[in-house]
Amino acid sequence: MKYKVYVESYFSSAHYLKMYKGKCENLHGHNWKVGVFVESESLDNLGMVIDFTKLKKILNEVLEKLDHKVLNKEIKYFKKIPPTAENIAKYIYINLKNSLKKYKIVQHLKIIVWETPTQAAIYEE
Repeated sequence: MKYKVYVESYFSSAHYLKMYKGKCENLHGHNWKVGVFVESESLDNLGMVIDFTKLKKILNEVLEKLDHKVLNKEIKYFKKIPPTAENIAKYIYINLKNSLKKYKIVQHLKIIVWETPTQAAIYEE
C-alpha cells in the first residue's frame, strides 16, 4: 500500500535552446507549472506523508531560485545543460530531494513540469 501527496506551484522564466532549429532557439519565456508527488508506505504520527504546507514551502524555495531568470545565463546548472522542460524537472527533483531528506518516510519523488497547459515533462528515479 502506498500513500501519495501532490502539490503544485508556478514560476516564470526565460530560456532558449541552442542548436534547436525553430522558434525555441530564440529567447522566450514561459509561465511554468510544477507538480510534485511524494509517496510513502507509511504515515507520520499526524497521519500524513508530509504536511501539504511544508511540501509547498519547500517547493517554492526551489522555484524562487528560477523565477524571473534567464535560465541559460543566470542558473549555473543550465550553463552546460540545456534548460528543456525535462532538465528543469530534473533540476527541481535534485533540489527537492536534498530538502526532503529529513522526512524519512518519503520514499519516492516525482516532478512534473508543464511548459504549456498541454505539454509536460516528468522526472523521477
